[in-house]
Amino acid sequence: MAKIIRRPQPKKNKAGAAPQRAGKSRGPAAAPPRQNKPTKRPAASPPRAAKKSAATFRPWTPAEIQEAFSRFRKANPEPKGELEHLNPYTLLVAVVLSAQATDAGVNKATRVLFEVADTPQKMLALGEERLRDHIKTIGLYRTKAKNVIALSERLIADFGSEVPRTRAELESLPGAGRKTANVVLNMAFGEPTLAVDTHVFRVGNRTGLAPGATPLDVELGLERVIPAEFMRHAHHWLILHGRYTCVARKPRCEVCLINDLCRWPEKTV
Repeated sequence: MAKIIRRPQPKKNKAGAAPQRAGKSRGPAAAPPRQNKPTKRPAASPPRAAKKSAATFRPWTPAEIQEAFSRFRKANPEPKGELEHLNPYTLLVAVVLSAQATDAGVNKATRVLFEVADTPQKMLALGEERLRDHIKTIGLYRTKAKNVIALSERLIADFGSEVPRTRAELESLPGAGRKTANVVLNMAFGEPTLAVDTHVFRVGNRTGLAPGATPLDVELGLERVIPAEFMRHAHHWLILHGRYTCVARKPRCEVCLINDLCRWPEKTV
């Protein structure tokens, strides 16, 4: 009688299914785990106005630029900034406070502040806590108060309590950047600098005068095309034009001094 040999059966797992044997697979091969490939984020696109102007606007001719700024000068020969100040120091403080705030809001706070603190020494004597009380109606007032106290200390320690007259030194002060430096150099010392705020940025792009994706692009573009005779006041002419005529939502093209030169395709005249 032949001897029956029983082969050992594979152990079943807890679910009752036998594990698959190595080698040939009887069923379809299991798909490898899906790996999520890192998606590349597209580079930040320039503002719509910048893209449109760069793509479709015909560049201004030198004669057109001369004409535009001649009109600005004729309408307002000596334009003034709207930030109230008493001296270069109070101008510097006012510009630092004006970041992400309106000139009118800053002026309301600084009228009383500058009566008691119009020098770095007086500002330090006032102290950060009392300074905060004066400027608490301005956005980011806690950070700005720290910066004003810190820059006052720097002016005393490094600059003999005087506001420096170079862009690099001004930019080294707490709370001051390129725009702050350009405003102070222009308004306090008469330098032909051009600060690009939201209004100048909009005008440069919308009109096609100096399209750019960043404030620095617009600043450098304007410096390249504006004749030297207009550079000292160009900053204020463009700010005032953007603030009161070439406004963000509904530009007042019907009263614009340069509406016949402007390249914006959506002009209302």
